[in-house]
Amino acid sequence: MKTARQYLDYKKPTWAPPSWLFGPVWSVLYVLIAVSYLYVGYLFLVHEVSFLVLLPFVLNLIFSFAYVPVQFGLKSFALATLDIFLVLGTLIWSLVVIYPVAAWVSYINIPYLLWVSFATVLQIAVTYMNRS
Repeated sequence: MKTARQYLDYKKPTWAPPSWLFGPVWSVLYVLIAVSYLYVGYLFLVHEVSFLVLLPFVLNLIFSFAYVPVQFGLKSFALATLDIFLVLGTLIWSLVVIYPVAAWVSYINIPYLLWVSFATVLQIAVTYMNRS
């Protein structure tokens, strides 16, 4: 896999997880994200939440899916760092706005929040270590 090879070639802090860990972690997170985000989409379709509640979830998916092409396709550490901040920001926004309506959606996404928080710190470190 090309992105795994590129990740191995980057300078990383000693506390960076091994590349093989990303697949299992994201597999679990994708299930949690799919269940909870689809539920929010359902709430929007049945008019139980407004578009302003749905919006951060949609933006979070867009920014999350953009990360790999930005980091490994464009090979831009700076843009990847900006993107991961957008992922983290929209995730926090999502969890705050959905909490009054469906608190379980916020709770089920705590592992995602923890992983993205860690990934943000890791991205900052990798960006710093690989600056030209």
